[in-house]
This record gives sequence, C-alpha cells and structure tokens, in this order.
Amino acid sequence: MSSNSFGKLFTVTTFGESHGPAIGCVIDGCPPGLAIASEEFRTDLERRATGRSRYTSQRHEADEVEILSGVYQGKTTGTPVALLIRNTDQRSKDYGEIEQTFRPGHADYTYWQKYGIRDPRGGGRSSARETTMRVAAAVVAKKWLAERHGVHVRGYLAQIGEVVPGAFDWSAVEQNPFFWPDASQVPALEDYINKLRKSGDSVGARVNVVAEGVPPGWGEPVYGKLDGDLASALMSINAVKGVEVGDGFAAVAQRGSVHRDEMRLDGFTSNHAGGILGGISTGQAVTASIALKPTSSILIPGRSVNLAGEPVDVVTKGRHDPCVGIRATPIAEAMMALVLMDHALRHRAQCGDVGPVAPRIA
Repeated sequence: MSSNSFGKLFTVTTFGESHGPAIGCVIDGCPPGLAIASEEFRTDLERRATGRSRYTSQRHEADEVEILSGVYQGKTTGTPVALLIRNTDQRSKDYGEIEQTFRPGHADYTYWQKYGIRDPRGGGRSSARETTMRVAAAVVAKKWLAERHGVHVRGYLAQIGEVVPGAFDWSAVEQNPFFWPDASQVPALEDYINKLRKSGDSVGARVNVVAEGVPPGWGEPVYGKLDGDLASALMSINAVKGVEVGDGFAAVAQRGSVHRDEMRLDGFTSNHAGGILGGISTGQAVTASIALKPTSSILIPGRSVNLAGEPVDVVTKGRHDPCVGIRATPIAEAMMALVLMDHALRHRAQCGDVGPVAPRIA
C-alpha cells in the first residue's frame, strides 16, 4: 500500500489499522531544538477521541503516546520523530457478520477491488482511527508554528444536518462536546443527536478551520500552491466529500466587485479568498471548510452483495458515530497545521533571505 506519507520537508508517515496492535507515525524533517513531551499530546488527542461523550462512538482508547525516537532530553534532535499509540479497546467480534459482505457507502468494496484482500475489523486502514496519528503529529506542528511564527490554528463545527449556529463565540467552542460556537443551542443539539441515534440513522456536517498569524509569502506556485495542498490534505480526511477555501462555492454567485479583497495600507477590507492569492498566503487568516458525509455505519438495513455475489441486507452493528463531524474539528485543525508547517519550511528553504518587502499590508 503506497501513499501513506504526507508533506515535502515536514513529512508525516502513518501506519497501523483500527483493530491492529498499534497505530503510529514517523515525522521526518522536524527542526531540532523544539521542546516536546508525551503529555503535550494529551489535550488534542482527547479532543479527537471517541468515547469522551455519549454523542460519539463509545470506543474508549487510552491514546497514550510513546515517543520512540527523535527526542533527547525533552527536545527534538532533527532526526525522525517516531510516535506510537497502542490500541487497547478493539472489539473485532462486532465485525464478524460483515466479513463476507460489503457495507454500502464504505471502502469495503473498493479495497477488495484494489488489493484483493481486506481487513474487515473496524474498516482496517480505512478507519478514522488512523487520524489519531495525524492529530498527534500536528501537536508538534502547532507548537512549532506558534513559537516560531505566532501562527494559531483552530476550528469549529459550522453545521450539523440542517442546523447552523445562531450566534458565534469562540469561547463557547471548547466548552461543549460538539465544538459548537453558540452555547444556547447545545441542549437542542444534544436532543437532536439523541433522537438521531435512537432512529439508527446518521447525518452529515460542516467544519470550518482558521489559521491566524500566517505571514504573507507561504505557498509554491504553480503545482505546490498553499490552497492546493490544503485542499488535498483536508480531502484526505475520512468521510470528507467537499472542501472550500475562503468563500469557496459561494463565489459562484458573487460579483468581482464583491469578491475581490481590496487593499489599504492598514489592511485588507475583506477576506473572500481565504487568505490565499495565486497559491500564496496574503498575511490574512487562512480559512477553509470541509463537508463530511453521514456515516454509512447505521442500524437501518441497506442492500448490498456478499463475496459470493449474492444479494444481502447489511446492518452495521458495533460502536459508531451518529455524526462523524462531531469530532472532526481537531482533525481538520491537524491537517491545516501540517500543511502550514511544511510550507513554512519550504518557504524558508528557498526564500528565507527575501525578508519583508514593502509595502507590507498590516
């Protein structure tokens, strides 16, 4: 299986399956001298984890990070940083009934067609369990970006099903299990998800992610555009079926006189482009959105076929999310941070001597 590595100068390679003994990653290209300790991974891994609330899958993983290499006396050495997390709460028996069938809407059929073999336990390599290591790697990226450039990445759930926030408050996002920016709507969301779970169905979601403090100049036209790499990274997240940068598809209905982000010396007058022009950062906030499909792991029977080519009805039992978007915010943040760190290093490698160029828009 190829294509398990991501990034050019800050390269992350992940490995492992949902119900294997462990998952892990190797970070190649991490600059030396960054202070990092195992306990620093805890916060973001808990934000991503299942079983932390009754609104996500009830799989409870410890997600204890072991730093195997690349760190000495609490600081990165410049050599590959290897991280390992042992799986502790696999329940493979839940998947015994689907070993001979293909779940509609899942990667079962496509993995079978590509490799001629598949791991049915929790989806194997196609499971969102793999994103744990992206979040872990991004803990390193987030810290480096904040310390070296003052860049901070954060996100929130912007839509779940037909429900959108009635108000917006960043301080509310981390105070509820949905990463929802309107605290007054949280009780209604709880009721919404409870009813959805009881019905045996699922729903899709939209997550917005923002990087503030990104300086102008990051990105490599034409085939290494910042927004191109960002779109690819976000699209690689499980269940993502759409990506927008800036206003995205809303630009279709806009006039050029509206969409263009006019400039003054004291700043841009708008940010419809999402902080990227010509594939290069403008110095504004970099903004992106992802659309996540409703999970196909539901209790409502669905038509499919088995390995013998016979028609069957499939019911997916086990521990599953009624909405995978609920815990996608830390994953979207992770991919944004990994892209930005890679491009920061790439910019330093080629254009580090350029420095600030006048005029510099505030």
